[in-house]
Amino acid sequence: MVERRYCPCASHGGFLMLVLLFFLFLFHHAPMAAAADAPPPLPPEEAQDVLINLSSVVGTNRWNSSTPVCNWTGVACTRSGSGSSLVVTNITLSNYGISNRSIFASICHIYTLQSLDLSRNSFTDLGDLFSTSSCRMKEGLLSLNLSSNKLSHRLSDLSGFPQLEVLDLSFNLFPSENLSAYLGSFPRLRSLNLSSNKLIGDIPVSMAGSLAELVLSGNQFSGLIPLALFNYGNLTLLDLSQNDLSGAVPDEFKSLPKLQTLLLSGNNLSGKIPLSLNGTTLTRFAANKNLFSGLIPTWITKHVRMLDLSYNNLNGSIPPDFLSHPGLQTVDLTSNMLEGTIPNSLSRSLFRLRLGGNKLGGNIPNSICDGMSLAYLELDNNQLMGNIPSELAKCKHLSLLSLASNQLQGPLPDGISNLEELVVLKLQNNSLNGHIPNTFSASLSTLNLSQNSFTGQIPSRVFELQKLSTLDLHGNNISGGIPISISSSKSLIELNLGYNALTGTIPTMATTLSTSLDLSHNYLSGSIPSNLGYLSELEILNLSYNNLSGEVPSSLGNMQSLTQLVLSYNHLSGSVPRFRQDVEIDIEGNADLINGTGNNNRISTNGKKNPHNVVIIIFTIAGALVGLCVLAVIVMMSLSKRIYRVEDEGLSTGESVCQIINGHFVTMNSIHTSAIEFTKAMEAVCNHQNIFLKTRFCTYYKAVMPNGSTYSVKKLNSSDKIFQNGNQEKFAREIEVLGKLTNSNVMVPLAYILTVDSAYLIYKHAYKGTVSDLLHDEKSDVIDWPSRYSIALGVAQGLTFLHGCTQPVLLLDLSTRTIHLKSTNEPQIGDIELCKIIDPSRSTGSFSTIAGTVGYIPPEYAYTMRLTMAGNVYSFGVILLELLTGKPSVSNGTELAKWALSLSARPDQREQILDTRVSGTSIAVHSQMLSVLNIALSCVAFSPDARPKMRNVLRMLFNAK
Repeated sequence: MVERRYCPCASHGGFLMLVLLFFLFLFHHAPMAAAADAPPPLPPEEAQDVLINLSSVVGTNRWNSSTPVCNWTGVACTRSGSGSSLVVTNITLSNYGISNRSIFASICHIYTLQSLDLSRNSFTDLGDLFSTSSCRMKEGLLSLNLSSNKLSHRLSDLSGFPQLEVLDLSFNLFPSENLSAYLGSFPRLRSLNLSSNKLIGDIPVSMAGSLAELVLSGNQFSGLIPLALFNYGNLTLLDLSQNDLSGAVPDEFKSLPKLQTLLLSGNNLSGKIPLSLNGTTLTRFAANKNLFSGLIPTWITKHVRMLDLSYNNLNGSIPPDFLSHPGLQTVDLTSNMLEGTIPNSLSRSLFRLRLGGNKLGGNIPNSICDGMSLAYLELDNNQLMGNIPSELAKCKHLSLLSLASNQLQGPLPDGISNLEELVVLKLQNNSLNGHIPNTFSASLSTLNLSQNSFTGQIPSRVFELQKLSTLDLHGNNISGGIPISISSSKSLIELNLGYNALTGTIPTMATTLSTSLDLSHNYLSGSIPSNLGYLSELEILNLSYNNLSGEVPSSLGNMQSLTQLVLSYNHLSGSVPRFRQDVEIDIEGNADLINGTGNNNRISTNGKKNPHNVVIIIFTIAGALVGLCVLAVIVMMSLSKRIYRVEDEGLSTGESVCQIINGHFVTMNSIHTSAIEFTKAMEAVCNHQNIFLKTRFCTYYKAVMPNGSTYSVKKLNSSDKIFQNGNQEKFAREIEVLGKLTNSNVMVPLAYILTVDSAYLIYKHAYKGTVSDLLHDEKSDVIDWPSRYSIALGVAQGLTFLHGCTQPVLLLDLSTRTIHLKSTNEPQIGDIELCKIIDPSRSTGSFSTIAGTVGYIPPEYAYTMRLTMAGNVYSFGVILLELLTGKPSVSNGTELAKWALSLSARPDQREQILDTRVSGTSIAVHSQMLSVLNIALSCVAFSPDARPKMRNVLRMLFNAK
């Protein structure tokens, strides 16, 4: 079961106002309550008195008691049958943070009510007040919406709605029961939505014959699609997606002539697309992520406007007129086994076409943009040949163009680079040649021309693009120097120029670079610029296989976010500067470069001097060398102690950075309030030896209090001025709210401290490392699957909890590095405060500059610049893949999610994704890991809309047990 939780993200005063409302109502109607067991129905005018009492729940800012009730937001009235007065017929209290079920006692008296919307609140139990015959409101109610609550009682608690036409109970926690017996008690039901609950068993079939809309997605229904379902001839919408249905789909759709929307996605359905769909007026059909096989029916797009058959086993060719039907808007046939060519004729209304991951050949049709409506065109991972047609420039509204991984050749037409609305251009892994165009769309965010045969120089104007965040030109024949205009780039976070023929020196880089900078395998010369040390957010720096010389600048040791430094095969000399312990360093192939500063990092140092020269030196000056070494060691040890002593003494005197200007407790727990001393916490922060963890935005210190208790103190790194200085009241409010969260899988602050230029949060110290340490530390043993599964489940519970608050808590940086461990299988999500107190507008460049850790960033963040739940789901999917594979989020420059998706396109390759050290331990473990792999792959889907909600992810993880 999902852990019960309290989300203070809603209005804090809601509960107290509800209690006041309840007693006011009892006092007002005490004589009637004493006269009979059930309260009598209220006359129309007295229904307004009930609403006046209810106004204390919704607040005077929304409902003003000084204005007529029928003018209130969310209240609709009509005149009574006699026309003499207005009566309340509609009430909408959606997203008001209500949890006390006593509200139903009042609403039940408004027997004129026709529509009631209580969605997106926090009800857990409807109780008897809503199910007894005394609730006269039910007699005339036509529409009831209780979606997005936390209702977990049986559905049969709802009964006795003789007129009800619309019932929405989606996104709750209703358990399984005999739905067929229960749903028959709604004789006039037209629309039923039970999606995203915990319902299992067969698809229910005993429903009102008037049913027109049936939504059962996101549950655990299994078995075949029942034939009896086709008796509901009034159906216009049927959604059975994201369940465990299997077998062939009955070919009985001629019995559903009114059907307009059919959603079967995310099941295990097999066989061919039913021929009887040709007899319907279907406008939307989605059957992606199933096991459908055979040919694509030629008639399927006759009426359909939105079609998604991606991730199936369909074969053959695309029918010639398949894309030409008027009204066709979107077609997704990604990841099937389609062959042949792309049809020449396209509908003028088609704006999204996805045909990637097939075996399509031939040329890209010159007529592909005749309709001029295309905004998204993905033809990647096929076998397309020939030149890129210049006619693509007609697609004036093109926002995304992906032709990657084909056999295209020739130059890139200038007209394409000038498309004004183009945001993403991916042409990598082809045989394109010629010069890179001088100009591109001002809207361009991602440009990937890697692994082609482009020549000439990098156009300097490309770095003038204000929104460019990712530029990948590696694996071409580009020559000349790196333009100095790169320093003026405003949004660049990732740059890969490796495997080219670049010469000259390394210019001043854009300070916005944060994920990776790869200049490897070129002919760059000169020294490594010391100003690279200013790239404080950079995670990967690769300068290997060049002609760089001189010493490695000590300033590189100041790069607080660096995780990997590759300097191999240059002509560098001297000593490697001191780096944090978690930085992986490769200096192989630099004969005169040594690790002489005591780094304990993983360092590759295979490059050595000529062994013959070494022998000569040893035999000729052995005695002197030994003496000098001993003397040098003594001097260095003395100097080192001197340096650290001065450093520590300087910090202990109380520099301004450690002076408290405000300290406040969030918790009221006397154990912590009596133990925590703010001055002791800051003393710990001012000693760098207390650091036990650094994440992308935070540094953690261990602090021991006078009574011996140990706490963690987290410093919010604010070097980029992204912390909202001068807005301390807002900071305090946000931390106060977050401090009242109660979930064992979420790190919750106990107190906070403000200094002149930073902020610190205090937590209970139960730190046993991070999930990243557990999986990727070479000294750690291989972690068994039960422990990995427990971690996955715990993180999913924590993230579901955060997303489930009335005001959802989104995570700016979710990675295995930000998940702490209380034990081997007890995870806690950290850094939950970042999206509340980080201000992107104060960062250098765009939001993408601070969008999480490389490898975990959803692809859409590069151009949407907006945190979303779907983005968090993507990051969680990467974490699942790490648990399944044992691999880090990025290996050798390749993101884990992209690697796993490329293998998953073919079921026979999925075995290669799993960590064989674990998957081979038993058949049960192997089966469970495959089930979790399916969940992970759905989480890292390219399209945010295709990713499941965290509540469904958690349900699927429970199912995989």
